[in-house]
Amino acid sequence: MEDCKLRWERESGRKVFDCPVFSVNECVCRSPDGRRRTYTVMDLADWAIVVPVIESGGEREFVLVRQWRHGSQEMSLEFPGGVFESGEDAPAAAARELLEETAYRAGNMRKLGEFRPNPAIMSNTVHIFLAEDLHFTGAQALDEDEYIEVVRVKPRELIEGMGRPPYVHALMGSALALYLKDHPRL
Repeated sequence: MEDCKLRWERESGRKVFDCPVFSVNECVCRSPDGRRRTYTVMDLADWAIVVPVIESGGEREFVLVRQWRHGSQEMSLEFPGGVFESGEDAPAAAARELLEETAYRAGNMRKLGEFRPNPAIMSNTVHIFLAEDLHFTGAQALDEDEYIEVVRVKPRELIEGMGRPPYVHALMGSALALYLKDHPRL
């Protein structure tokens, strides 16, 4: 339910920076009591994150990707995912990212939920999917600047490691929380 007493109105905006990954905009907004303020908003494409699960011999494992992260200058072990391509919807982006990064195709994929990564300054949404009944296709199809190692991890190891390297990607924690909500008993 939206509360009109708290709603800000955007009056104008202008792009101040643009690059392939995001743009930065200054937005002039009017507060609920009529004052004007300027805010900075990063516009980004939506993202998809996939929680791939393999069941084998009664054991469950997550399929993760290990890769270098330039912002933190460290290795990260996380669920596969990435940016939507132009015109792509959430299920297609999730299926494509899973296949490209891990070489697995899902026989069953469903959306677990979505989050706004940082709604204070970012405009995009991350869509989180569960992928099951995985079939290995043979080879990754990585972007030219992607260097990714596929790793299988038991749920307990992942849960106990969250919040410490290499499990420090915040969106990874969000995806894991949705998985655990959907699967309360490991």
